[in-house]
Amino acid sequence: MTKREAVRQTEQERTLIALGFTTDEAESLRRISIRLHRWHELECGTDSACLVRGTWDRESQSFNYDDNGSPYFEFAGGSGRNRYQPTRDLETGAKRRLDAIIKARNERDAVALSLQQVLDRRGAVRAYIQTDPRGAALYILRPGDVPDGQAVESYYNRGICVY
Repeated sequence: MTKREAVRQTEQERTLIALGFTTDEAESLRRISIRLHRWHELECGTDSACLVRGTWDRESQSFNYDDNGSPYFEFAGGSGRNRYQPTRDLETGAKRRLDAIIKARNERDAVALSLQQVLDRRGAVRAYIQTDPRGAALYILRPGDVPDGQAVESYYNRGICVY
């Protein structure tokens, strides 16, 4: 790790702690972001394979694509017939941990302050997952980062980038 990277990680951790996360939660958020970023890279594909979701139909010997299905590596076949290999679903676990961390932070903040103070000071935060692998995968959005009635996809970069 370079000095520049160490300083960046320290500043990111300091920002997340100021927002109400614990040190362990800030580190977990960083690891979740790294995991999701790698997952999104694999969904876009490598030279020989990409991640897809769906189910393998044994009877027809075909793959049925389904966004809620199990993850598979799809290997491109030279004869036009692709090969599918089941793989561990690391995305769902990372999202579940992310939800638990955000919920714990928001509950801890609500207990520490009265409702009005929560709204005035920090308020409830939420996470936004950016699936484009060319940037960071995780953003923490504070109240006011996204204007009322606007799409999160247009304003997520106003939040705290976790990478």
